[in-house]
Amino acid sequence: MIIESNLVDIHCKEVYPARLTVNGSIIENVERIDKELKQYVIPGLIDSHIHIESSLVTPASFAGQAVSRGTTGVVSDPHEIANVLGVEGINFMLQDSAKVPLKFWFGAPSCVPATTFESTGAVIDSFAIGKLLDDHRIKYLAEMMNYPGVINDDPEVHGKIKAAIKAGKPVDGHAPGLTGRDLRKYVKSGISTDHECTSLDEALEKISLGMKILIREGSAARNLSELKNLIRTNPDMVMLCSDDMHPETLIKRHLDKIITQLLSEGYDLFNVLRSCTLNPAVHYSLNAGLLQKGQPADFVLINNYLEMNILETWIEGKKVYDRGRILFEYKKEDPVNRFQASFVSEKQLEIKKSGNKMRVIQAFDGDLKTRELLINAGKGNYFEPDLKGDILKIVVKDRYNDSPPAVALIKGFKLRKGAFASSVAHDSHNVICIGTNDKDITLAMNRIIEMKGGLSVACKNDVEILPLPVAGIMSNMPLKYVAGEYEKMSAKVRSMGSEMEAPFMTLSFMALLVIPELKLSDKGLFHGTTFNFVPLFTD
Repeated sequence: MIIESNLVDIHCKEVYPARLTVNGSIIENVERIDKELKQYVIPGLIDSHIHIESSLVTPASFAGQAVSRGTTGVVSDPHEIANVLGVEGINFMLQDSAKVPLKFWFGAPSCVPATTFESTGAVIDSFAIGKLLDDHRIKYLAEMMNYPGVINDDPEVHGKIKAAIKAGKPVDGHAPGLTGRDLRKYVKSGISTDHECTSLDEALEKISLGMKILIREGSAARNLSELKNLIRTNPDMVMLCSDDMHPETLIKRHLDKIITQLLSEGYDLFNVLRSCTLNPAVHYSLNAGLLQKGQPADFVLINNYLEMNILETWIEGKKVYDRGRILFEYKKEDPVNRFQASFVSEKQLEIKKSGNKMRVIQAFDGDLKTRELLINAGKGNYFEPDLKGDILKIVVKDRYNDSPPAVALIKGFKLRKGAFASSVAHDSHNVICIGTNDKDITLAMNRIIEMKGGLSVACKNDVEILPLPVAGIMSNMPLKYVAGEYEKMSAKVRSMGSEMEAPFMTLSFMALLVIPELKLSDKGLFHGTTFNFVPLFTD
């Protein structure tokens, strides 16, 4: 097969008319030609860090939409489903992804459970990590979120890192705000990447120690604006990633739109493209095609690189997307799950005052970090939500056992009525809810518990739900359908007063204890800086 196009050569840093000869799955030859051509060909795009589960669909469903955006491969950490189902969940992802042509390079989740401060569905210890890393389908040790364990010489944590080093596979990091001596020890252990940088100074310090920086531009967390200058100053040390991409976002953009944004701002074409092709392929030793002779025929035909309109996507010499048509079918997978929670009662949601000050989680739109606020408890024996002051209840319920919920206070969501809930709550995926009154909170949470997973919105005896039967965190329906339903649910939350761009995504991170400052687990209010539980009330 012959393809003639203007080739964007990231190796020689040239653009020239070329003829690609494809034989089976391999590029047999690349030759320059003297011919005027309109379309361009670039290497297939690689997302260097993503949790497929955050798209709310299975890998096979994700694949169809991804190829339409020019993505040919993703470096995926399955720790969301692993925290629910352990190795069984990882096997589900491997089996489901094998049904489609998109290349999935999975990691062995390093933090299952993410912490010991919450109820979780599984444990993957260092022995199990070693076995996973022996599997050729597992390409790396996924993000080491337990940076205190690395710094304080936890033998189990270091056992996992040593297993990856022994297997000759890289170790991903997760170290928000880590600096100085602690950072040096973290890197020295063998950890080679970080995707949690929020400032240029933080990224440059990590680069100076040899870390690769993954610039994240997902649905909730976006750091491109702060870090994009690294593409000019350190082009060989950066990669682009989405980390968490919700379904409605993937309908609109993936790496393709990050590329066009950077090019419109004057960034070098070849440096931008290498950040989502060459750099991840080399770092993770991926079998990804980079438009060279003898490599897999993974490439994308576009109208031009300034607009990045995807005309065709090819993987292993097969056309998988052609001008609006996805050329493979999504086959629904049977659900796997673990969900044993009992219903929540209004009585369990009462907050009796026991001090003069109340701790409040301050949430921010588009940010995974929160802030701890101390406010006056006011009069009365029991707390009632303050809609004018935007002080609402947040509830987390253990989905694996019959135990009472944890209840705390949150500011930033600005609901004026109702409640909304989710069984997508990183990383243990217990049921989480924010609401203005106990009746709607119980209605929203209990509907999810009844369905064994999903998203819900409740208001005045009316409740809407998007079922997520796969581990309580994914749908087995096509992505476009899920994206449409998800947008309806998000719009419903915004109609109740919330100003969050992605309210469900932000909600899902309010239980992620490893990202400071104040979060809520099913066991209580947790301070992510001091790494300990704190009381709701204080004097």
